[in-house]
Amino acid sequence: MYTETILYIILAGIVALLLALFQYKFKVKSMSKQYMLFAFLRFITIFSVLLLLINPKFEQLKLTSEKPKLLVAVDNSNSIVQLKQDENAKQAIQSIRDHAALNEKFNIEYYTFGNTLNATDSVSFTEKQTDISSALEALQDIYKDDVAPTILITDGNQTFGSDYEFSSYNQPVYPIILGDTTTYVDLSIRQLNVNKYAYLKNKFPVETILVYNGKEPVNTTFSVTTGKQTVFTKHITFNSTNNSEVLQFTLPANHVGLSTYNAHLQPLETEKNKANNTKNFAVEVIDETMNIAIVSTYYHPDLGMLKKSIESNEQRKVSILKPNEIKSKLNDFHLVILYQPNNQFKFIFDAIKTENKNVFIIAGNQTDWFFLNEQTNAYEHDITPQTEIYQGVFNTNYSTFIVDDLDFESFPPLQSTFGEISFFTPAEILLFKKYGSLTTEEPLLATLETNGRREALLLGENIWQWRAQSYINEKSFQTFDNFIGKLVQYLASTQRKTRLIVDFESFYEGVNSVVLKAQFFNKNYEFDGRETLQIQVKNNETGEETALPFVLKNNNYQVDLSHLPAATYDFTVRATNENISKTGRFTILEYNVEQQFLNANVSKLNVLANKTSGTSYFSNSYDSVFNELISNKKYSSIQKSTKTTQGLIDWRYVLGIIVFCLSLEWFLRKYNGLT
Repeated sequence: MYTETILYIILAGIVALLLALFQYKFKVKSMSKQYMLFAFLRFITIFSVLLLLINPKFEQLKLTSEKPKLLVAVDNSNSIVQLKQDENAKQAIQSIRDHAALNEKFNIEYYTFGNTLNATDSVSFTEKQTDISSALEALQDIYKDDVAPTILITDGNQTFGSDYEFSSYNQPVYPIILGDTTTYVDLSIRQLNVNKYAYLKNKFPVETILVYNGKEPVNTTFSVTTGKQTVFTKHITFNSTNNSEVLQFTLPANHVGLSTYNAHLQPLETEKNKANNTKNFAVEVIDETMNIAIVSTYYHPDLGMLKKSIESNEQRKVSILKPNEIKSKLNDFHLVILYQPNNQFKFIFDAIKTENKNVFIIAGNQTDWFFLNEQTNAYEHDITPQTEIYQGVFNTNYSTFIVDDLDFESFPPLQSTFGEISFFTPAEILLFKKYGSLTTEEPLLATLETNGRREALLLGENIWQWRAQSYINEKSFQTFDNFIGKLVQYLASTQRKTRLIVDFESFYEGVNSVVLKAQFFNKNYEFDGRETLQIQVKNNETGEETALPFVLKNNNYQVDLSHLPAATYDFTVRATNENISKTGRFTILEYNVEQQFLNANVSKLNVLANKTSGTSYFSNSYDSVFNELISNKKYSSIQKSTKTTQGLIDWRYVLGIIVFCLSLEWFLRKYNGLT
C-alpha cells in the first residue's frame, strides 16, 4: 500500500474524530458515558464513509518458477521391431520417466509418431509408415514460443514426407539412435516402376532398380512371376564396384482385367533381411482407350496442364487442336473440351448438337459470351466488360458423381467475366464462387444433363495454378489429377446411369488405407442419403467372409477395409431396401516398407542434431544425454512475477457498519428522548 494512501487514512481518522467530538462535546460541558458512546458511533460512521471515498488498495507480488519443457518423441513404426530395437526404445522411455533429476528440472511431455504425431507415451511399434519431418513440424507449431529441447528416439529411417535432414526445426534435437552402423550383406529391390494400366495385346514396360550392399562378388537371379508362371528372368552378378543395376523390360498384356505379379531377387544365404527381396505389383489390362480433344484458338498454360493431368491415366490420350483442325475428325474423340469458345467454334457447336456429344466448356476473360449465349438453351450469362477473380468452394451436397474436397478454398482464384449465370435446365453445382470472404450461390464449376447429353461448365481460367497448389498441399499431383479424371470420366461415359455406383481401386498398396466409396440414387436419379448399404467381402485365399455397413459422409457412402490382410477379395455391395447390388474385385498387395531397413540412418540424425545445436547418442549410451540436459544452463527455470492489486476493504461490510452505527445511534437517541 502506498504511503500516500496511509496518510489519507490517518487524516480521515483525525477528521472523523474531530467532527464527532465537535458534534457532541461542543453542546455539553462534560462528556457522559452516553455521549461518549454517541460520539464513538458518529466517529465510526464518518470514518467509514471517508474510508469508502479513499478506497485504499494494496499490491501483491507473487513469484512462480516455470520449468523448461522437454519433449520426448518416440518412433512408433514397425522398423523398430524389424531392427530388434523395441526393447531398447521402451527402456529409454522408462529411464526418462525414472530419472529424478531430469524430471525435477524439466516438464517432460511424451509423443509418438509414425504417419502422424500423437500425444502419448504408449508405444506398440505397429505404424506402417514413418514421417519424421511432419512430426518435427507439428512439434514446432505447438511449442514455437517455448524453450523445448527434444529427445528423438528413432532409427532415423523415414518412408515418406519431406527429408527431415533439411528441417527448419528451431529446438535443439538430441537423437537417441536405435540401431547401429554395421553394414550387412544385402540384396534388395530398391524400386519398381510400372504403369497402372496396359492395353490388351500390347506389352507394358517395367523398370526396377536392384541394389547390393557388400564387398564380395555374388551371383543372383531376378525373376517375375504371375501365379505359377514365370514371365521374366535374368541372372545378375554384383560386386563392390558394380553394386546396382537398372533392369528395363516389357511384359505381355494378354488378358483383360487385373493381373498381379511378384518380382523376386534370389536372396543370399547370409542375408539378414530378406523382406526387401520381394515386391508385388499389379496392372489392369484394358481393351480400349479414350481420345479427348482440347480445342482453343490461342495457347494458354491451362491447355498443357489439362493434357498432362488427363493423360496421367494411361487409358486417355489428349490432342490440342485449333477449331479448323478438328472439323474433319470430330467423331474420333470421346470428349471435346472447348477452351474459351468464340465465333470460330460455330461449326463445332452445330456438330455437337447434331451428334449429341458431351462437352466440357471452360470460359474466361477471352470468352465471347454473345456467341456462347446464342449456342445454348441451357444457360445464359450476363454480358459485361468487367472481369473478376473467384475462389472455389466445394459443394458437399454435389451428388452427380463421387468427388472429394481438395481444399479448394486454399487454391488461387480463377479469372472470369463478372456477372451472373442463369440456368434453364437442372444443373448440379460442384464449386461455388467465393469473392473475397463472401461465398455466393453462383457456380464456378457445374455439370448438367439434357436429353442424354452431358456438359460441364467451368467459369474461370488459370486452372493450371490449381494443379500447382495441389502439389504444394499434397506433395503430389495425384489428388488433383484424380479430380480431373473423374470429371472427364463422367463426361466421356456413354453408359446409362445406374442407381448404385461403387468407386474403388483395382489394387491397394499394403501401407495405404483401403476405403471404398459408393453412391445410391432414387428412381429419379437423385442422390438418396436414406438408404442403408452393406458390403460382403470374401477373401479368395482363405474363403473368410466379412460383412460391414457403409457410413454416410457428405455426398457419398464410405467403408474402411484397411484392417484386411493382403489378399485378393471379391465383394458385393447391396442396398438393403432395394433389390440392387454391385460386385467387384480388388487386391491388397503385401508390402511393408518398414521392413526394408537393415540399420539406423545415423548420418541424417547426426546432421539433424548438429544443425539444431543438439547431440546424438546411441541407445547404449543415452545416459549422457540426461547429464548434458541437466548441466546445460540454457535450460533453466524461468522465474515469473505476477503483480495483483486488491482492495483493502470490502465495501459491502463497510456499508453494513455505516448502516448499523447510524441505526444504533438513532435508536439510542430516541430511546433516551433526544432529538
